[in-house]
Amino acid sequence: MPEAPDLVVIWEFLLPRLVGDVISGATERKPLVLRNMAGLASGGGLDFGTDIAGRRVESLERQGKLLIVGLSGGRELIISPMLTGELMWCNASDRVAPSTVLIFEMKSGMHLRYFDQKRMGQVYYLSADQRGEIIRLENQGPDVIDEPLSLDEFKLGLKPFRGEVKGVLTRGRLVSGIGNAYADEILYEAQIYPFKKVTRLTADELVSLHQAVYTVPAAAVGVLRERVGDKIHRKVRDFLKVHGKKNDSCPRCGNTITAITANRRETNYCRRCQPGSLPDK
Repeated sequence: MPEAPDLVVIWEFLLPRLVGDVISGATERKPLVLRNMAGLASGGGLDFGTDIAGRRVESLERQGKLLIVGLSGGRELIISPMLTGELMWCNASDRVAPSTVLIFEMKSGMHLRYFDQKRMGQVYYLSADQRGEIIRLENQGPDVIDEPLSLDEFKLGLKPFRGEVKGVLTRGRLVSGIGNAYADEILYEAQIYPFKKVTRLTADELVSLHQAVYTVPAAAVGVLRERVGDKIHRKVRDFLKVHGKKNDSCPRCGNTITAITANRRETNYCRRCQPGSLPDK
């Protein structure tokens, strides 16, 4: 899943290339991902490919784990890659990957391609006044890369939640942009058991969590800027300390990193640095 650090770098790469260019054509190669909300609003008679052709890209925004492409004539594309979606900026002559779902042909001769092996993401095509209908966009908290919440604001934002701390981080209501990978990294940095209930966090743990929520993603952006380049579809995660490092040695204490699969996602943590058990839930 592209998370805020990934999407910051993708946004920085695409901004000077995409904005000002014109979409000369668009092809939906596979169903399920595209949500033609503009077409639904017109009674279903508006064809996506016909309607988007000729529209200029006027803006590109990032909010949490979403990219928002502003188009001329009051249209928008909102891209939510979810677990398996990726974007590629490439020459029109480049081979089309089998998992490619959407191709946007640009007047410049380039392609913006969205591919998604399991088609779990969503690409919404809508009018700007329909934004409020995108629940995932409307329910987001402050962006994790933006100006940090104060510690008091952070604690206040946690008060409505009663669940496990990792789930609260990935839900996006407290802060947006954190997914499975960076939640693991944040909790490792803060030395907090991922399945601990937020109501059981100590005062010191709250301070550590608040700090890690902002320092870990910000540091990752610096690494990704150096390593991603024009391969914005490439997910660079090998520099992370615990996520995806099952059975490796903990870089802090040398203990073996644990992997637990629950709710269809793997959680990686160090049992020694992040002690906890079921009663802590």
